[in-house]
Amino acid sequence: MAKPMQLGHTNIRVSNLARSEAFYTEAIGLGVVSRRENGVNLSAREHSQEIVLREITSNDREQDIKSVGSNHLAWEMATFDDLQEICDQIVSQGIELKWTRSNSYSVGVYFNDPDGNSNEVYFEDIEAFRRRPEDGEYPRKLVGVSS
Repeated sequence: MAKPMQLGHTNIRVSNLARSEAFYTEAIGLGVVSRRENGVNLSAREHSQEIVLREITSNDREQDIKSVGSNHLAWEMATFDDLQEICDQIVSQGIELKWTRSNSYSVGVYFNDPDGNSNEVYFEDIEAFRRRPEDGEYPRKLVGVSS
């Protein structure tokens, strides 16, 4: 049975990105790893992130606007093959895979727990992360998992 190595990161919806970024960088001491249009990835490590902050704006879906706070728990898998195995396990339990995301160095799959809390299982290729850029798709594809 495949299982995650660790909780990789948490994604938090915030009402004021600048204020939240200042809190996590100045009070907690995390560093900025990368930025997106309405978000920032923060980490105490060289790669990836422990916290993803995403600012909620009036342009977001109504469901997101009402949901400032935790967005999802992200479980890091040791290998791409472990990610494939845990996706197969999740599906075999009758749990619906909601969506996938991919960039040049990682791929993730999202699903809900019984109470509707969002979870992600993902694999991150550290060497590919170091090469950058984030644009593009991860070269390997999960079998039996649609996006």
